Amino acid sequence: MPINSASLLVELGTEELPPMALPLLGKAFAERLAVALEEAGLLATNAPRRWYATPRRLAVHLDGVARRAADQIHQRRGPSIKAAFDAAGQPTPAAKGFARSCGVDVSILAKETIDRGEYLVWRSTLPGLAAIDLIPDCIKKAATSLPVSKRMRWGRGTAQFVRPVHWAVVIHGKRSIKCEVFGIRSSNRTWGHRFLSNTSFPITDADHYVETLKKQSVIVSFDERRNLIRQQATRLARRVNGRVVLSPELLDLVTALVESPHALLGSFDTAYLQMPTEVLIASMRDHQKYFHVTDEGGHLLPHFITVSNIPLTRSGRVREGNERVLKARLDDARFFLEADRQHTLEQRLADLKGVLFHHDLGSLFDKSLRLETLASAIAGMLHVAPKRAARAARLAKTDLVSAMVGEFPELQGIMGRYYAAQEGEVSDVTTAIEEHYLPRYAGDRLPSTRTGCIVALADKIDSIIGIFSTDEAPTGEKDPYALRRAALGIIRLLVEKR
Repeated sequence: MPINSASLLVELGTEELPPMALPLLGKAFAERLAVALEEAGLLATNAPRRWYATPRRLAVHLDGVARRAADQIHQRRGPSIKAAFDAAGQPTPAAKGFARSCGVDVSILAKETIDRGEYLVWRSTLPGLAAIDLIPDCIKKAATSLPVSKRMRWGRGTAQFVRPVHWAVVIHGKRSIKCEVFGIRSSNRTWGHRFLSNTSFPITDADHYVETLKKQSVIVSFDERRNLIRQQATRLARRVNGRVVLSPELLDLVTALVESPHALLGSFDTAYLQMPTEVLIASMRDHQKYFHVTDEGGHLLPHFITVSNIPLTRSGRVREGNERVLKARLDDARFFLEADRQHTLEQRLADLKGVLFHHDLGSLFDKSLRLETLASAIAGMLHVAPKRAARAARLAKTDLVSAMVGEFPELQGIMGRYYAAQEGEVSDVTTAIEEHYLPRYAGDRLPSTRTGCIVALADKIDSIIGIFSTDEAPTGEKDPYALRRAALGIIRLLVEKR
């Protein structure tokens, strides 16, 4: 690294940050700070930058930040040479006035030729400001422009951020830069792990940040923590001859919840495996943030993996605690299943009258009747069994009023398929009930059956035409009924399922 530059470290210590937004905040902080430093003339374009993020800190490390911005050449253009000198070559009042405004004698002025002719110019050198004077404004500019949907205030100050800021570290090379960030005076002191090393200590060199925090039980690298969780979970799953299912979303979420990951293998009663697999997975993944384990064939095993933020010196007690919590969740799910089986989907159709779809379009019961008619008509045009399409459309929304979907909203459609199959509906109908929500997002799979495609089309067409008829078309900022997604889904169904 050049002698006239050094690494820059900026760390914001906060209360627990939103885990879902943590990677985005870390990347955005690094990018926006780098851009601000580039604009200030302290950092070369595309200079190495690294972001770090844990539940209670955001940090950026930038290589090659100049100790002083480059000098700037300032140029002022004056009158043309013809207007600046008379026939005898003596300066005119125009030339003298321009020189006086620049604070120099006419003889000091230079000449410059451009397309329109030759002109007098004055060039001066403005010395670049020191980094210590520029960096604070760059940090403020980057931190206040982070993509935060809702900001909060704390204490008696007026500063606003995604979470209260409790400390700030700004170090250029080995020098601590004093400034104020969100009302907090910066220093070279940070904090260790909340439980394992809850003490303040100095960062003596920006380049030693990662190693210094690791000694205090904090792994600041998001990628390193994620890889550790993956390795630990994979190793634990092998103990029970299984493989852990590490969905990227859950892996990132768990990574954002810990500063020092320690994985633990737990189990549950095999009797729960008689319940729908999706119910078990939802209980573990969505409610408890556990990773589920399957065999080589993809069948669920009675095991789970959780991640703790502290070393498991008494792993048995921690395991028992997590198993007890999961058992309560699974008992609740089993109760909901048994309660739901007391009523058929057809009987639940009337319950949809109490669920408003739109104040001008009626309830979900009214929507279901429209879907039944529309799906039958589309099926008739496509020479696909109209009665099956109508039946699937009639029952498609009924699981929304079931106890199970009330507890696990992400299982809508899936539980409808299970309940319809238990009641003896044909597979074409049961599959269509689950798949009529597809595609749920860009790139999502499409319904696998023609009946499913028909009910999906009917559902999306009804929503688009109905909402447009109420004069509530989506705008550039708002699309509360996801009509754009519905329209794109219709296009994909028509193009890819011809």
